[in-house]
Amino acid sequence: MPTGGHAHSGGVEAAVTDGSLANLSDLAAFLVGRLTTTGLVAAAFAAAACRAGTQPGPATRAPHADHVPTASVTPVTIVTPTTIATLDAELDARMPSPAQRDASRAQGRTLLRAGRAAWPVPPGPRAPHHPCALGMVAAGAGLRPSDAALVAAHTTVTGPATAATRLMGLDPLAVTAVLARLADEVEAIALAGAEASRRPPRLLPAVTGIRLDLLAERHRTTALRMFTS
Repeated sequence: MPTGGHAHSGGVEAAVTDGSLANLSDLAAFLVGRLTTTGLVAAAFAAAACRAGTQPGPATRAPHADHVPTASVTPVTIVTPTTIATLDAELDARMPSPAQRDASRAQGRTLLRAGRAAWPVPPGPRAPHHPCALGMVAAGAGLRPSDAALVAAHTTVTGPATAATRLMGLDPLAVTAVLARLADEVEAIALAGAEASRRPPRLLPAVTGIRLDLLAERHRTTALRMFTS
């Protein structure tokens, strides 16, 4: 989909610039680091947003409760579904880097625009974080939360890998081989994210890659750069 992801390197450009990412081995380690930190968070929030986008209205209660004689009514717990706005706020709190937050929302806004042109995407924030937007689009496309989690985990590594190919002149087939060797880990992270997405928003994964935050802030102040982030 034309979502503008090609303009973002996920920290790769800053890492190449400072010399910490110089070859395929470095790239493989970098991708694993992204996958097991921000990748897990993205998978969980994408799955949760997908679930929130397909659940019923603002509150549910026991069926036909209004038709039961008052004397025999058992107190009913009103369940308020998780909203996408709540998830978006929780995800925002998990991004200490302003540069990361801006990049995530920019990609989320573009993804929503493309998704709404194709499917009935549920309502939500105008410019949500990318994982939340991904979950919303997945819900509109009729996908399951586990599907949204898998896409989120997958894009956590494929975007930076593509950027590395362009920045470092790496052999595309060799980079594809790196991604292929990560397939099992991507699937495992997606599964873990989908399972975690059933928790209340405040209990969703909150791991972060501190180095990724630092790279994002450094990249933001770089005068000459190929990628937006």
